[in-house]
Amino acid sequence: MIRFLQRDNRVTKAFFVIIIAAASVGMVVYLIPGLTGMGASSVDTYATIYPHWYSSIFSSGMTVSQEKVSMAARRQVQQRNPQYADNPMILHLFEQQIGQQMVQQQILLAEADKLGVTASGDDVVQFLHQGQFGEYLFPNGKYIGTDRYTAFVTSQFNMSVAEFEQEVQQEIILRRLQALITAGVTVGDADVRDAYRKENIKIKFDYAVISADDLRKTINPSDGDLEAFFKKNAARYAAAVPEQRKIIYFAFTPNDLPGGVPQPTQQEIQQYFNAHQSEYSVPEQARSRHILIKVAAGADAKTDAAAKAKADTLLKQIKAGANFAELAKKNSEDSSKDAGGELGFFKRGATVPEFEKALFSQKIGDTEIVKSQFGYHILQVEERQTAHSESINEVLPTIQATLIRQKAAAAEENFARTLTSEAVKNGLQKTAAAHHLEVTTTPLIGARDVISALPNSTDILGKAFQSKQGDAPQYATTGEGYAVFQVAEIAAAHAPAFADWKSRVADDYRNEQLPILLSQKTQELAEKAKNLNDLSKAAKAVGATLKTSDLVGPTGQVPDFGQVAQVAPQLFDLKPGELSGPISAGRTGVVAKLLDKQEPTADEIAKNFDQTKDQILYQHRGEAFNIFLSTIMEDYKKHNRIRMPKGKGTPAT
Repeated sequence: MIRFLQRDNRVTKAFFVIIIAAASVGMVVYLIPGLTGMGASSVDTYATIYPHWYSSIFSSGMTVSQEKVSMAARRQVQQRNPQYADNPMILHLFEQQIGQQMVQQQILLAEADKLGVTASGDDVVQFLHQGQFGEYLFPNGKYIGTDRYTAFVTSQFNMSVAEFEQEVQQEIILRRLQALITAGVTVGDADVRDAYRKENIKIKFDYAVISADDLRKTINPSDGDLEAFFKKNAARYAAAVPEQRKIIYFAFTPNDLPGGVPQPTQQEIQQYFNAHQSEYSVPEQARSRHILIKVAAGADAKTDAAAKAKADTLLKQIKAGANFAELAKKNSEDSSKDAGGELGFFKRGATVPEFEKALFSQKIGDTEIVKSQFGYHILQVEERQTAHSESINEVLPTIQATLIRQKAAAAEENFARTLTSEAVKNGLQKTAAAHHLEVTTTPLIGARDVISALPNSTDILGKAFQSKQGDAPQYATTGEGYAVFQVAEIAAAHAPAFADWKSRVADDYRNEQLPILLSQKTQELAEKAKNLNDLSKAAKAVGATLKTSDLVGPTGQVPDFGQVAQVAPQLFDLKPGELSGPISAGRTGVVAKLLDKQEPTADEIAKNFDQTKDQILYQHRGEAFNIFLSTIMEDYKKHNRIRMPKGKGTPAT
């Protein structure tokens, strides 16, 4: 495919952002419940999809590999929440989601094939020319070359060129499939005008507010009321006190390891370095700082000239000896200003073409003005590094720390197993004493409590609440080592005594009575306002607070009320001077009187007609494609054409 990229096609737009290892049509990627099934699959198979009824007979199904799912999950976790990159639970959740998205993608590709929807190599080339980074791959219409293209794909997407271009091809196919399926979706002109009117109508109103928090204070049940409520809701409180367990354990940290924490040998360090050479490869990169004077896309010549003049003035000040960092803090129009304009290192392919060109050609220490799509950059290149591999001495501390962690973790777990075996034979007390460790017994605690003496008691509590009293000793992690433990006592979930639970019963009583009281008070307010034809007097009579909204549209937020269209869409149907009925706004009850109503003019509707129509079509086509996808998924599930090894998939909720 690279040879196709060498054709001299002109750049028209920018390069696309490819969606890697996820559902390709963004508006329709939802987790479809029930993507589970049983079938013979290899260890590396996440799922097998059979496009035709006869596919399973001839073993001609399409597979989604577990390796690909896992890699995509790790990549997404690393990008979104790097602090959880090594968390098995988080990774598992991402694998569940991404795996099901990949299954959907394969099914859509199979359906596209049945319908004759395809994409050629030339289509891929054309797509690359029109995407978001087309200016990077084809600056001035000229291909950047095989080596730089390969490096770009590898660094940005962590895949081979062949895999990357296959993803591009599939993206094109899925877009064409969506276009085919939704081609018949239309919207009438009257619907467009009505939709714009409803979205852009604005109203202003007085509203009387009854606060649930204020009403709550008026609910003061007697002890007799509470006891009666407690007895009436006996089933509710039957297991109000959760199951609790008493745990006996002893714990150790790395400092308690026999012989201390093991240290890596020089040979082990060298072996690790040799096995991880790719991690120590540093690409060509440059460090810089800048001051950005923004110019919005499509700005007129006057605005552009003013930004250029400001950049020229700042450049003169810098060349005259002014402090770059101070000028950046006062003038730069991006987040780097807080760091004095420092941007850190950029490798090739990581920034816009104009900036990159200056970054890798401008003399180190010089300050020049660079124009990009963002505006004018007063750029100073501070350092440049050629591509190289770090030596073992440069990364020695990192390798040592890694190996020490690995050895310590292995040694700790081995020690935990040894101690557990001893405890099974000799009991916790004797085993702890033999190793100079202290036995601790917790009070009765719940599954969601904590053992304060341990840095992290999640693992020990999780295992303890899955064990029985008298089970053999087990070990669990503690955050700073391990604990060996047994369940000493179990107290089953039970009903509390009324006296012990009185304050909670009172809260439950108020919570049950409050919605009823709020509804009654709001209804009373609405009736008084209607009878008096005066919202202000009615509010005063029932102790409500009278407020006035701003002129707001359907999505407008009003204090103590919320989003107007969600809470009370009926207000938009009122005429000025009319009163609403009772409105439930969550923690408040409201009655409103419309003061003003402004609808968009015919000219405004006409001016925004095309944009509104496009938005409605986009929404309706998305809904239509969702129905298409859901129907296909149901058919595949119904006929057992999605096979997943046990434990691979979990029904989405």
